[in-house]
Amino acid sequence: MFFGTAIQIVLYLFLACLAVRAVFSWIEPYPKNRIHRLTFDITEPILAPVRRLVPPMGGFDISFLLVFFAISLILQLVRQAT
Repeated sequence: MFFGTAIQIVLYLFLACLAVRAVFSWIEPYPKNRIHRLTFDITEPILAPVRRLVPPMGGFDISFLLVFFAISLILQLVRQAT
């Protein structure tokens, strides 16, 4: 039970980092702010391999959406298991 709750918290925090990174990417495209840099450092190790597998489509990077939906799906599965 504790393990499932801990995984849920980590996944929610990762989704929050993805959301903050998305907002910052519209405001300032290059991470200069500390918070933007932190979210970039947390999310980039997951996004980079997906970005290599799935190239941008029409200039739009869909790796962010794929990771967001995959994490959301994993979160739903963990919720159902606990």
